[in-house]
Amino acid sequence: MTRLQDLYSQQRQSPWLDNLRRGWITSGELEQWVTRGVRGITSNPSIFQKAIEGNAEYDDQLRELVADGVSVTDSYWDLVTADIRDALRILRPVYDASAGEDGYVSVEVAPSLARDTAATTEAARHLHTLIAQPNLYVKIPGTAEGLGAIRQMIAERRSVNVTLLFSVERYGEVIEAYLAGLEAAEGDLSSVSSVASFFISRVDTEVDRRLASLGTPEALALQGKAAIANAKVAYELFRERFSGPRWEALVARGARVQRPLWASTSTKNPDFPDTLYVDELIGPDTVNTIPDATLEAFDDHGTVARTIDSDVEGAHRDLQRLAEVGVDLDDVTRVLEDEGVAAFSKAFDELIGSLRTKSESFGA
Repeated sequence: MTRLQDLYSQQRQSPWLDNLRRGWITSGELEQWVTRGVRGITSNPSIFQKAIEGNAEYDDQLRELVADGVSVTDSYWDLVTADIRDALRILRPVYDASAGEDGYVSVEVAPSLARDTAATTEAARHLHTLIAQPNLYVKIPGTAEGLGAIRQMIAERRSVNVTLLFSVERYGEVIEAYLAGLEAAEGDLSSVSSVASFFISRVDTEVDRRLASLGTPEALALQGKAAIANAKVAYELFRERFSGPRWEALVARGARVQRPLWASTSTKNPDFPDTLYVDELIGPDTVNTIPDATLEAFDDHGTVARTIDSDVEGAHRDLQRLAEVGVDLDDVTRVLEDEGVAAFSKAFDELIGSLRTKSESFGA
């Protein structure tokens, strides 16, 4: 057994791979990851930018699209959905064996739509119709404007991955959108699935920058604590909201919990252990989507033990102490959401520009 397999068998946490590239599909490496214990895949515009830019693996398909007169933007979606379909095929046995708990592959709507409820809803519906596989997650940003799209997709029985979550308050609003969507859906709910992607390391990066600028011993002592504390409080909320009469009525119709998914779990600070954001966030009914380098590190020397709900009172104290030394976590999470939307939009736009340049070279 690998440590990745132990995560699921011992702790009921699903390790997913936060990366995708065509070479992994054609070489069989992606199947090897699944054999080692990976139970799902997430992607985003930044991942596809790194995969496609400067990589000849996509040239043949792009050249055919250009010859057929397909626009650059439509070509992007053809390249992406080809990889997604192949990944869905590779993960389908996991989906079937887990009765729909795992085996999902996520593809994100265009990031420029993050502040437009109607356009996000239409784009998510289009991707579900275009790809039409039961183990597809369409990623919808968890912005205020995204909440209506999340509710509508769930009401239409379309599975979603809610991304770019940073604050516990917004996470609570996402849970409400999921529950309301289930209540609005008709019939059996067992085919509807969702995860809520709560970002981790970026919280520490921004908070620790602010703590360093404060420079007091009390502030510096809190570095490296915010992200894990934030996630522990989010998990506490998850346990509270997916219980009680309202939830039990949905369970009677086959509803599944919307699992918290820990995202951005590579360690950015070299002073921290390289498996920090995996080791400290382990618990049942959760997913951790992990970049390949961190997956390798965890499989080599990570610790498989339940940690997500240990010392939750201490997590609350850490968040309170952050406020006391002058860190406004509401402002931190607002900044991070804005930066996340902007970063994905920038990656998307830059990739479209690169594809346009390459397309023009094919036609030369």
